[in-house]
Amino acid sequence: MSIENKNRRDFIGLSFAGVATIGGIFALGAMKKTWDPLPSVKAAGFTTVDLSQVKDGELHQVEWRKKPIFILKKSANMKPDDSRDVVVGNSRYTVCIGLCTHLGCIPSYKGEHFACACHGGMFDLSGNAIFGPPPRGLDIPPFKIDGTKLVLGEVGPEYQKLVGKA
Repeated sequence: MSIENKNRRDFIGLSFAGVATIGGIFALGAMKKTWDPLPSVKAAGFTTVDLSQVKDGELHQVEWRKKPIFILKKSANMKPDDSRDVVVGNSRYTVCIGLCTHLGCIPSYKGEHFACACHGGMFDLSGNAIFGPPPRGLDIPPFKIDGTKLVLGEVGPEYQKLVGKA
């Protein structure tokens, strides 16, 4: 083998190694980008609801992480439930994930209770299971109270207190 062929072979080998290294660096950068959560996922982590806008006896529904959240401001004639009610100032609220704990259907608000039409499950105004196949009450999403705002997705002392009781 001549020296000219050896130099050419070394050059081709070094060129290939350089291109492969640059390609590897770009591939690692692309892999890191796919592992990072999307901005929409980061934004979906927290939802803020202004509770001062909710009227007595009114069910306010929002979406958090693609799940319906029921927020019911209890009126004076609705039975209080210290183990599940979220108290903000002088007002009491039921805050729960609006999915039946039996098979995940969305119960409807009937004014006196929540009813799941699929299998006849019923929940009281605090979200406790009172009839039918649901094995437990409606789940309480993690939340934090910030003044008159409810921040869904963030664990606050109010949530920890409720989960300890429920």
